[in-house]
Order: sequence, then structure tokens, then C-alpha cells
Amino acid sequence: MKKRLLSGLVGLLAAQPAVSMDLVDTYRKALSYDSGIATARATFEAQKAASDVSRSALLPEIVGFGEANHTDVDSPSQDTGYKTFAYGVRLTQPLFRAQEWFRYDASQFQTEAARADYNLAQQQLILDVASAYFGVLRAADSLTVSRAAEAAFQRQYEQAQERFDVGLIAITEVYEARATYDASKSQRIAAESELAIAREQLARLTGEYEESLNNLRRNFPLGRPEPMDPSAWENLALDQNWQIQSAIYDLNSTEANLKTAKSGHLPTLDLNASYGKTDIDGLETAVQVATRGGETTEGQIGVTLNVPLYLGGGTQAGVRQQRSLVTAAEQSLETVRRDVRVNTRSLFRTVNTNIESALALEQTIISRRSALDATRAGYEVGTRNIVEVLDAERNYYVALRDFANARYDYVVNSLQLKQSAGTLNPQDLADLNSWLSATAPGIEALANEEATLNDPMQ
Repeated sequence: MKKRLLSGLVGLLAAQPAVSMDLVDTYRKALSYDSGIATARATFEAQKAASDVSRSALLPEIVGFGEANHTDVDSPSQDTGYKTFAYGVRLTQPLFRAQEWFRYDASQFQTEAARADYNLAQQQLILDVASAYFGVLRAADSLTVSRAAEAAFQRQYEQAQERFDVGLIAITEVYEARATYDASKSQRIAAESELAIAREQLARLTGEYEESLNNLRRNFPLGRPEPMDPSAWENLALDQNWQIQSAIYDLNSTEANLKTAKSGHLPTLDLNASYGKTDIDGLETAVQVATRGGETTEGQIGVTLNVPLYLGGGTQAGVRQQRSLVTAAEQSLETVRRDVRVNTRSLFRTVNTNIESALALEQTIISRRSALDATRAGYEVGTRNIVEVLDAERNYYVALRDFANARYDYVVNSLQLKQSAGTLNPQDLADLNSWLSATAPGIEALANEEATLNDPMQ
């Protein structure tokens, strides 16, 4: 009976498709396909251009001008008409415009905030790719376990039917075996759907449907976070987390905008210079004769001072508005800091919990396999009933699935911890990728290994 179980399990798992695509390949495809990272990149480039636009208000402005006018004079002493043609260049150089300086400062802070958002988007893509990738492996392992459990429960049902037919057991045991077998079929169907959904989520990032992925090696190490101090991770996150950095630059930008609003009370001073020619055609005057046929050349240089006296109360209202926005930005920054602080400390503990859970579940697999063998042996001699065997079978496969999930939880939560600390980068994926292999066995290998260790006929 035990040998039939093992051969069926190994045969089922050998039918799984060969793995091919690794984590780095998936990330590269996502970089060129994902619309979220493309949006963040374009937003950053747009904000850099917006900063250059703000700076242009502080630089010289040179324009060429040209005019053509026709004037008709009709009076008791004169009835004539003439044409005036003028052309030249005009220069305006701002000397003092406090509003534009503060507006430029605000745009620079906004650019830095957009840069921080872009960096955060890059980290989020790394995390999304890893989550989707291991989500497919997780769903595939769950399906493997569900199929193996279904095959085992089917054999239990068939053997119970055979025992009932020869009068060794009561019909209730057949019903119990059939009910468990039917339930396992529904679980297998759900697992197939979950795997299809997981592949859809990965394809959303890469644009391609991959039937097989490289798996984690059996000896993948579950290392503790370094340093092993939640306060150290918290301090690192407060200094480097990109969401916090973005909120800081947003606050700086609103403070600069407040200065911009206040500077509406200040005067502006510009340097103006122009050079041009004017030609008057059709007007015979002494001035025209003196200027050689009506053409004059003129150059001007000067300064223009504008002092705002009353602007309808708009300046004061703008100051009040910006003060409220500064307060909102301050509170938003504090909220982000609190969230990051709690999230970082929670992830630190979660990663360590994942390690402890994986170690415990690894031992649980051995224990539950031993319990299954003992229960099966007791059933053979009549000291255990079919319900106990089915429960032992079910517990064994649950332990297999939970162990695989604990390893995937550890991987994803470790990356989330690094993202929260602001240190997550593509090298983390490359390091993780070195523990993936196209020939690495999945959860089925552990099932086979533990079953062999507990099989006295081996």
C-alpha cells in the first residue's frame, strides 16, 4: 500500500513541465513592458522639464519685433497719410523677482519628489515581479500537493470499497473515504484555477505567459535579517525610505510655495534694452529730411520697477492657502513616517517568524510522515480506522504545502523589508536568482525524500 502511494506520487510529479525562465529574465521583461514603471519614468522626465520652465523666468528674454502702420491725418491745416515701418530687438533681464526665485525652488523640490517616486516605483516593480513569480511557484506547489492528495484519497476509497466488498469493514468507512476523495477533487480544481490566475498576474507584468519557471533549490538558506535589531532597521528606513523622501520634498515644495505667495507683496525690477529702426514713408517734415529720408535708428536701455499696491486681496488669500497646504504636508509626512516605522518593525518580525515556521514545518513533515506510516500500519492490523488514516494523509499534505508557503513568504517578506528600509535594488533579485535552477525539484522532492526515509523497504 505504501509502495503504491509513492509510485503514484512520483509518477504524478514527473509529469510536471520542465522549468525554464528565471527571476532576472522576468524582471528584464517587466522593465520593458510594465506600464507602471513607464508612467513613473515619464512623470519624472516631465517634472524635470517643468523645473527648466520655471528657471526660464529668471533668464534673459530676447525678442525680435516688427511693426507696420498706416496713419491718415485729416485736419483743417493738413490732409495727408503716411506709413511707418519699425523693426529691431528687445532684451528683458529680470533683476529682482522674488516670486520667480521661490517658484523655481519649489519646482526643484518637486523634481526631487518625482525622482523619489520613480525610485519607489522601481523598487515596487522589483517587489511585484518577485511576488508574482513566487506566486506562480506557490500555486504550482499547491496544485502538486492537491493532485497527490487526490490520488492518495482515491486509492484509499478504492481500497475501502474492496474491503467492504469482502466484508472486512462497514459501509460507513467507504462513505468516509468517498467524501474525503470528493473533497480533494474540489480542492484540486480550485488549485488549478489559482495557478491560472497566478500566471495571469505574472503575465500582466511581462506581457508573456510562461508555463514553467525556475524553482528554489532545496538548500536555499533562510538567513536572518542583518543587523538583527528592529530599531536599526527602523532608523535605516527613516533615513532612506523613498516614500519618506518623497514626502519630505513635497513639504519643502509647499514651504517654497508659501514664500512665493508672500513675495507677492514685493516689488519687481527688470532691465530693459532695445535697438531698432523706424522708417516713415509719405510724410514730408523737417524731421524726415534731417533723418535722411525718414529712417531713424534708436537704442534704449533702462530699468522698470513695479510695486504692487493692491491686488484685490488675492495675495493675502494665497498666503493663507499655502500655510494650510504646508500644515497638510507636515501631517502627511508624519503619517508616512509612522506607517514606515510600524511596517518596518512588523516586517522584521515577520521575516524571523517565517524562518522559525519553515524550520518547524520541515520537522513537521517528518513527524507527520511517520504518523501516517504508523496509522497505515495500524489500519492494516485493525487498530486504526479509515477516518484516522484519511486525517493522517490530509495532515501530511498540509504540512508539505505549508512548508513551501513558509519559504515563499520568507522570500517576499525579506524583499518587502528591504523596500521599507529603502535598500531594495536589482542586485537583490540577482542574488536570489542564483538560488533558482531549472533542475531544482519542487515540493514533490521533499515528499519523495521524506517518504523514502520512512519506508522500511528502502
